[in-house]
Amino acid sequence: MKKKRFVIKVGTSSLTHKNGKLDLERIEKLVRVIANVKNAGHEVVLVSSGAIGAGMGVVGLEERPASTKEKQALAAIGQVGLLAIYDKFFKEYGYNTGQVLLTKFILDEETRYNSARRAFDSMIKYGVVPIVNENDVISTYEIEFGDNDTLSAYVAELVRADLLIVLSDIDGFYDADPRQNKAARIIPIVKKISDEIKSFAGAEGSSRGTGGMKTKLKAADYATRHGIDMVLTNGNSPENIYKIIKGESIGTLFKRK
Repeated sequence: MKKKRFVIKVGTSSLTHKNGKLDLERIEKLVRVIANVKNAGHEVVLVSSGAIGAGMGVVGLEERPASTKEKQALAAIGQVGLLAIYDKFFKEYGYNTGQVLLTKFILDEETRYNSARRAFDSMIKYGVVPIVNENDVISTYEIEFGDNDTLSAYVAELVRADLLIVLSDIDGFYDADPRQNKAARIIPIVKKISDEIKSFAGAEGSSRGTGGMKTKLKAADYATRHGIDMVLTNGNSPENIYKIIKGESIGTLFKRK
């Protein structure tokens, strides 16, 4: 099998229980799958949400706060525990991790962009799994991505990924909200993000995260415009990654332009 480079993005709802605390069993399953993908000779960059959600669990909040200062504090609190758990599990499977916290201005300027690309290339060369999150502690409106769906698309372009896999709390991209419409159907392949496709996207994410279908469409649009396919699938079953890599139809494939 030809070596490929994958960016895998996992959302807060796929990493935490409803009370905001980390779901250790699911994180361990995800790490095991990623380690096995690397064992097969591929390269993986993980874009992980969950810092604010993990911080909520630490301080006992059940609802995501609205104020920026509270979210920044929770991100700082939660990021420590989140990366410690990732590092522990990856080491058990024979891999080391590297933390990368990004803000949008880093990728908007050529010198910083090239510096970030070289850093990723070096970590991957060393066999390390880069774990990426937005630097929520210092982000402001002017320099933030706003959600890790968008961040993952930028990272996929930055590291020249062959495929972006977005793990969410939904099975794929539907023609209606399946939580409100039982007749909603998954669209297995999206070749063009048309106005009709955009009309299918709802606005809300989970109570513990920032993403929704609109942010995933935004990520898909960015990735596909830069020649990268994106697959949206359910993060509750990390084993879906194996099937996606083999080319099986799992979730929704957004075809590169």
